[in-house]
Amino acid sequence: MSASLTEKEVDILTADGRMNTLVVHPAGPGPHPVVFFYMDAPGRRDELSDMARRIAAAGYYTVLPNLYYRTTRSFHMKWNDAGLREMLGLMGTLTNDLVVKDTQSMLRFVDAEQAAKASRVGAVGYCMSGAFVVAAAACHAERFQCVASYHGTHLVTDREDSPHRLVKKVKAEMYFACAENDEWADEATIATLTEALNRCSARYRIEWYPGTQHGFVFPRRANVYHEQAAQRHWERLFSLLARCLSP
Repeated sequence: MSASLTEKEVDILTADGRMNTLVVHPAGPGPHPVVFFYMDAPGRRDELSDMARRIAAAGYYTVLPNLYYRTTRSFHMKWNDAGLREMLGLMGTLTNDLVVKDTQSMLRFVDAEQAAKASRVGAVGYCMSGAFVVAAAACHAERFQCVASYHGTHLVTDREDSPHRLVKKVKAEMYFACAENDEWADEATIATLTEALNRCSARYRIEWYPGTQHGFVFPRRANVYHEQAAQRHWERLFSLLARCLSP
């Protein structure tokens, strides 16, 4: 833990149990605007904790929950066939509805935290959580000022709660970062999402990241990490947060 940050592990009580969560924020005078950090499919891990600390160091009360808490308090992804099957199984336990309910519990948590400025809330989601941040902002529209999706998956589905159908309920500013080469979000998918966003009143931006693959943000994913694009991701995220969460 940095001397300039306050960090703690908490269990956030939900309708389905206790969601183990990393909370990190500046140690100085608060309260601090809130950022909900929704994990990617490989789960909560040291790499994401380091990213949460970077967000906190920029001035935000950062909340990183383990969304797989209903099944396991700790998932360590093994990059082999068995590990992939396990990850896909865990992904299958989550739905937009469940994460929306978890988000309600997270909002109750920050409402009670003196260090959190719970009137200013943003969210960032990676991979599977690109869809979750849209669902959260749609169902808790009065609480979110901004959301960002990075190489998000399942942004267009045939379900009623597909993100492209939910965006009409979102009041927050939305940002979508898309990898140029991503089987989970191809050009046709993003074109459908764009059509839906064009019919919304909320501000949004979709940006393609040339030469990238799904997961390009993460430094420890050596085969897909793209340093220049990852740096742009941070610039875009901090710009969005500063613009939308400032008093």
